[in-house]
Amino acid sequence: MQKNDELVVSIEKLSNLGYGIAKVDGFVIFVENVCPQDIAKIKITRINKNFANAIPLEILTPSQHRIKPFCPMQKVCGACQLQFIEYNYQLELKREIVQDAIQKIAHLNIDIPLPVPSPQTKSFRHKIQYPVSQTKVSKRLVAGYYKPQSHDLVNIKYCPIQPEICDKIIEFVREKAPEFKITGYEEKTHSGELRHIIIRNSAATEENLVVLVVNSKNIPQKLINFAKYIYDNLPEVSGVCINLNSSKTNVIMGQNTKCVCGKEFIEEKILDKRFYIGANTFFQVNPKSAENIFRYVKNYIENNFSHPLVLDAYAGITAFGICVSDVCKKVVSVEENSDSCKLAEKSVELNNITNVEINNMDAAKFFAKEKRKFDVIILDPPRKGCTKESLDEALRLGKDTIIYVSCNPATLARDLQYLTEKGCRVESIQPFDMFCHSFHIENVAIIKI
Repeated sequence: MQKNDELVVSIEKLSNLGYGIAKVDGFVIFVENVCPQDIAKIKITRINKNFANAIPLEILTPSQHRIKPFCPMQKVCGACQLQFIEYNYQLELKREIVQDAIQKIAHLNIDIPLPVPSPQTKSFRHKIQYPVSQTKVSKRLVAGYYKPQSHDLVNIKYCPIQPEICDKIIEFVREKAPEFKITGYEEKTHSGELRHIIIRNSAATEENLVVLVVNSKNIPQKLINFAKYIYDNLPEVSGVCINLNSSKTNVIMGQNTKCVCGKEFIEEKILDKRFYIGANTFFQVNPKSAENIFRYVKNYIENNFSHPLVLDAYAGITAFGICVSDVCKKVVSVEENSDSCKLAEKSVELNNITNVEINNMDAAKFFAKEKRKFDVIILDPPRKGCTKESLDEALRLGKDTIIYVSCNPATLARDLQYLTEKGCRVESIQPFDMFCHSFHIENVAIIKI
């Protein structure tokens, strides 16, 4: 087998990154934009020692699960890799991804159920982050998503997985920014001003917080003028912030954010609780699916404990802690982001909650100094998962149960392997479809200490 070889293969399954897996004489080939049960003519684009990469040239016999994507940009936009696959089969493929990770990495024989489906499969994404650039000749601003495996920006004017108002706001910024002499960012030369447009949209109130990320160390007056222009002309926008990011990295936001006009947060509602969400704070992009996760965790605690002491680690705006506070004696949350902690305190006050303690510090440092023992520990780390040190401290502080919420099956499986080697037992793993039409999948693992 060589680069540029053309082969006919049968697609067996999906990898954890959404590529189709085919085998030729036992040699694995990862093929993009295919569905299991497709028979495809492919072209080899790269060969490594243990596997090859390929692109499909023609689908000779399509899988019965193939459908027509509802978005005309699906093939060129990198956001919805699986949109050409019927939704119920997407759920089965995601179940298999989790099952494979748990068996091969954690070495656990646990039957993974189907993911809980998202209540919405369109208009579900309530956080939008569009990179911005501009054309070389006309200097017209473009904003959208990158093509898969590239830094070629696709100018997106309509995206069916986000609320329509977001398309309107993006188009307004694209059209009006040049009138204020605002230029788009050029990654190669690190020039230009507007790097990203970020929108936080509330599913509960339909408010919109707009964040303009600019390549600058201070805020130019023309950016302030433009922010006020957005606020004055779009009644759906409740606030406009400017974030300064002059670093030569692919990190989207810098550390310094200023609210130029309106409110610096939106209000969201999960279960019967209200939350403030700001420009720099983490919150799930799919609130309706997040509500299913919060309900699942709350019901588990209520059905298995009587007024427990709960630790909410990597807490963000303490969404889990606030949602489960009704069925707990006390919730202790720890989060290192100060903006998140400030909004958490506001949300606690907004909901008239008196049994939530908020700690603004690094989780590992908090664990090291903490003396209390907790009935339940909720871990909701970033994609990279937990460190061994953090898991050790969770075991030291935990009396009964760890509830591990993860958006990455591979790092979840790695951490579950470590915990089981330390004597823990994994009671169950339940996937939730938070990111429809992509290979991403959220999981909640119940672990007995």
